Amino acid sequence: MRISTVLLVSFVIGVPLVAQTTNVDFERDHVGSPPAGWTATQTGSGRAIWTVQKDDSAPRKSNVLKQSGAATYPICLKDDTSVKDGSVKVKFKPMSGKEDQAGGVIWRAKDSNNYYVARANALEDNVTIYHTINGRRTEKKRTNMKVAANQWHTLRVDFQGTHFTVTADGKKAIEWDDDTFKDAGKVGLWTKADSVTEFDDFSYSGR
Repeated sequence: MRISTVLLVSFVIGVPLVAQTTNVDFERDHVGSPPAGWTATQTGSGRAIWTVQKDDSAPRKSNVLKQSGAATYPICLKDDTSVKDGSVKVKFKPMSGKEDQAGGVIWRAKDSNNYYVARANALEDNVTIYHTINGRRTEKKRTNMKVAANQWHTLRVDFQGTHFTVTADGKKAIEWDDDTFKDAGKVGLWTKADSVTEFDDFSYSGR
């Protein structure tokens, strides 16, 4: 896994704020195994299978993180993250699934049962934002957008205080305000049910 960090310094009333951006591309991880430094698990029942695989179509070289199991909500959390205000972004390719073909990002996660999530779905052609509390996911807002299967897409969420902005393939999809999870938490990746989805070029930033 190759991780690069960029520091951006700004000044507010004479006080420096350091925004750190970290990029993850899975290139140094072992193919066939979960990525190092991540918790590969699920919310609910079933068996999520998160492994690094080769894909020559990957946006960054050839290694990707693939979810190929079936569970209520397969999730993969970056262990060393604690972000309150910032952003999380990933490129994902929905490949197959009869019930769902989804790719999503998680932020402010307390654990595998409590977090915010935004996802795009190739079966439904929409982008949706949720919160998950004690394992129960509740939809908050939805926007219809084309999400083609077997193509790479970009999903990003910017979060500041109680305000969240979801962008899909460079287009603003959703804005939403909520104060359920106010504290810093982990960022990560998400799918649903039998979605077979690949992820690459994961990045996050925070202050």
